[in-house]
Amino acid sequence: MEYVKAKTIVTRTKNNWWFGTDYGMNIYRGCAFGCIYCDSRSDCYRVEDFGRVRVKEDALRIIRDDLRRKRGKGVIHTGAMSDPYTRAEASLNVMRHALELISAYRFGVAVATKSTLVVRDIDVLQEVARRAPVTVSVTITTVDDELAKRIEPYSPSSSERFSALKELSDAGIFCGVLMMPILPFINDTEENVLEIVRSAHAAGAKYVYATMGMMLRSGQREFFYNNLERNFPDLKEKYVITYGEKYQANSPAARKLYQIFAAECERLGLLYKMEDITKEYQKDGFWSEQLSLF
Repeated sequence: MEYVKAKTIVTRTKNNWWFGTDYGMNIYRGCAFGCIYCDSRSDCYRVEDFGRVRVKEDALRIIRDDLRRKRGKGVIHTGAMSDPYTRAEASLNVMRHALELISAYRFGVAVATKSTLVVRDIDVLQEVARRAPVTVSVTITTVDDELAKRIEPYSPSSSERFSALKELSDAGIFCGVLMMPILPFINDTEENVLEIVRSAHAAGAKYVYATMGMMLRSGQREFFYNNLERNFPDLKEKYVITYGEKYQANSPAARKLYQIFAAECERLGLLYKMEDITKEYQKDGFWSEQLSLF
């Protein structure tokens, strides 16, 4: 494993609309899941060779010091840039120990991942949830395992992710699905959208959050188009004609898809608006007990 230096890891977020989080935390740099649409490959993030996973050197000491210096408690989001449960985590256990520190310092956590490894840490997530808000979002973009293999080649299958979601739910963890991105002309079908919502409900999810499109930024766009040529050879030209240099590539059926998505969530009692999801998982707030560790 290659290590990279970092001065700080738990940093204040500029905009807390995403699950109402106050801080961000990225332990790893890069990701090995190989998703063809990955926005973190965009030039604006300045991460060279994003497919090569590196871990931040002395990460746990830095996280401990970061948490100790924070003046106020808050919820820490992880998984925005690099999946916290990349395959190296199975042996390194850095994310697990980071959750233990989060628990010790009475912070909350909002995890986003495609990995089934998150179920390994159910016991620590339960510990965090005794004192602070916790939610785990599992990204699922299609119910078709074969299609998932083409667009997320090194990730666990969608069916495996739904199974992980059920384990989290059965353990009392507030959890749901990130149904994003929905790729134009690939997985933007009514059948796919409805089946994800229904499968999420069957697995015990409390919410599904969706966007009916994708980003097409410089750097990421080139990677995506190269993968289209290999896996969907008829689609690159269609994307170029439809979206050109646009930053946002919404599905042509975005409005209709979101309407049927919202209606199905309403029917099944699933949350789907970010403000409602945040309000629900944070409703009990933080326990006010004295800090007893460290």
